Amino acid sequence: MTTTGRLLGSGRSADVYEIDADWVLRRDREGWGDAAAEGAVMTYVRRHGYPAPRVRPTGSRTELVLERLSGPTLLGALTQGRAEPARAGALLARLLRRLHAVPGRDPRDPDARVLHLDLHPDNVMLTPDGPRVIDWSNAEDGHPGLDWGMSAVILAQVAVAPGALAAPARTMLTALLAGPSGLTEEGLAQALRRRADNPTMSAAETGLLGEAGRLVRETGQLA
Repeated sequence: MTTTGRLLGSGRSADVYEIDADWVLRRDREGWGDAAAEGAVMTYVRRHGYPAPRVRPTGSRTELVLERLSGPTLLGALTQGRAEPARAGALLARLLRRLHAVPGRDPRDPDARVLHLDLHPDNVMLTPDGPRVIDWSNAEDGHPGLDWGMSAVILAQVAVAPGALAAPARTMLTALLAGPSGLTEEGLAQALRRRADNPTMSAAETGLLGEAGRLVRETGQLA
């Protein structure tokens, strides 16, 4: 187990600890992830110019050493009034298009690409060097429609829920799907099924999926 310093933050299934000025450790509390596989996909997309953090191998399935980034998340900037929802949604769209321009890793399927599958404002950090996409624990190879569907459904769930973020999330969803996208009916259906099966979601969040799906279909053009 890697020696760490103070706790910097906690998510639904992992904690992030300080190592030094340049590196942090993310430790999975639940044991669901595969840090080696996650590090490999991050290294792969970085090699093709995609803005993912640098990683160091640890030999552990539950611990991942990552480049220490400075700056707020896109979600933090939105809640602090330092980012506009429409521009945030457009940024997510650009990051998805850029990711899906990276050559696929599966020679058996020329249409497959690396999919992040959890690209939303809390997984984009706004660093002095530009946005960086974090938390690749759900990444896999597949067709881009699923990635677009996952991002759209995540935003739509917030948009149809009560709370201060509902209106900004609706604006972000509109901007996400405003231009040419890879959103497909099949990808959206898969995304809704995956969100329903996600064990980290509450019953209230799962209960919003039907309305969220309808909002996505009303907002975007599905292939």
